[in-house]
Amino acid sequence: MTRIIYRIVPHDGGWAYKLGDSFSETFATHAAARAAALAVSREQQVPDRTSWIEFEDASGQWITERADGHDRPETEVED
Repeated sequence: MTRIIYRIVPHDGGWAYKLGDSFSETFATHAAARAAALAVSREQQVPDRTSWIEFEDASGQWITERADGHDRPETEVED
């Protein structure tokens, strides 16, 4: 199972949550960034319908694959 970890970090004079190299919008307080990360984390775990998805990989190739809507990642928020 995939595991996603959102990290709360200082960003642009405030706070953000970060996943990999991507930052969320900037929040005025640590608590606000943490609350937003917890909300996003919960949403990641909600099952959806199975469908076909298309995305570009790191080498620039487009991939089409079936995404099982019940195969949800484990999520965590770290300070």
